[in-house]
Amino acid sequence: MIAYTADCLYTPLERIEQPLLLVEDGVIVEAVSRAARAVPKGARVVDFGDALLAPGFVDLHIHGGAGYDVMQTDESGMAAIEQLLARHGVTTYFPTTVTAPLDQICAALERLASAIKLTAQEASSRGRRAQPVGIHLEGPFLSHARRGVHPPENLVLPSVQTFDRLWQAARGRIRVMTIAPELEGAQEVIAAATARGVCVSLGHSDGDLESARAAVTSGARHATHVFNAMRPLHHREPGILGQVLTDPRISADIIADGIHLDPTIVKLFLKAKGPDAAVLISDAISATGMPDGRYRLGTFDVDVQDGKCMADGKLAGSVLTLDRAVRNVMQFADCDMQSALRLATLNPARVTGLKQCGRLEAGAQADMVVLGPNSEVRNTIVGGEVCQAVSKN
Repeated sequence: MIAYTADCLYTPLERIEQPLLLVEDGVIVEAVSRAARAVPKGARVVDFGDALLAPGFVDLHIHGGAGYDVMQTDESGMAAIEQLLARHGVTTYFPTTVTAPLDQICAALERLASAIKLTAQEASSRGRRAQPVGIHLEGPFLSHARRGVHPPENLVLPSVQTFDRLWQAARGRIRVMTIAPELEGAQEVIAAATARGVCVSLGHSDGDLESARAAVTSGARHATHVFNAMRPLHHREPGILGQVLTDPRISADIIADGIHLDPTIVKLFLKAKGPDAAVLISDAISATGMPDGRYRLGTFDVDVQDGKCMADGKLAGSVLTLDRAVRNVMQFADCDMQSALRLATLNPARVTGLKQCGRLEAGAQADMVVLGPNSEVRNTIVGGEVCQAVSKN
């Protein structure tokens, strides 16, 4: 048994001063104050001093990092991505595809499915790095009008037949799917994906209010990088954003890098969605953690300069990390650390149905981030094992 101690701990809903976190076989046994319980005899004590313990971050939208793209890389490239994520506090992630020819998407889904370990024992064999737990399918069921940088020639109308082909290629490991609800056939695909346990997310959409409402009725319950690649909000024609921002059944995520959204919009988003339904994502591409230059995103090149990722004059993902996103939200929206942490831990875990992630409590996986007083990552713990790499950004 390992006994972790620190100055305080966020579960994240509760704050525990002078915590004692007991871990056995990669699972949390108990999370209490040291005043309430003595360290069990024989336990190995790991003391993080004045640090704060929080659940490991969950990134439900990430395309790559460390120079590697999840649609193209091999096992060694995935390991590099996962090590980079761990340095920034991410313990769980959903590798995310982009639109490409269907054969290429299927090939990528097959490779990513092989990278996902379904049991804790299998995951522990991967070493001390972030763990992929499901695939996020972003494209090809997207709007031409709001496609962003997704190649227009590879966009296809949604059909249950095409979705089933993608599902089979991924061996059932698609956990999140972004789709434009206004497209012909979208409602049938939303219902079919929902029936298979997929979190259907509305995004890359020029949809009106009615198509968004119909999507929710069909099973959609999340929205992808809100405001970006979406029909703008209009006071007489509120469109998809009107539904997303006002419907309590829909959770939603944002890219809080200071580039995709003005800080005032970040504050507006948090007020609209509240503490339960707001999520932070990175939308990070292969350039994350790398110097400025040209990098790949799926089948095309992206130029990165001063933190801005551009392709054909449009934003193309980000080089954001979730630890930076947490700090940005604290700054942009006057958000306290505990509330900001929830947006990158408990909330994305709930959205994706991960019952053992995003929280520090008995029965949960021992996935944690160790933070300093300025919310900087000092260590990351995956399955109860400390990763020694520390973020410096």
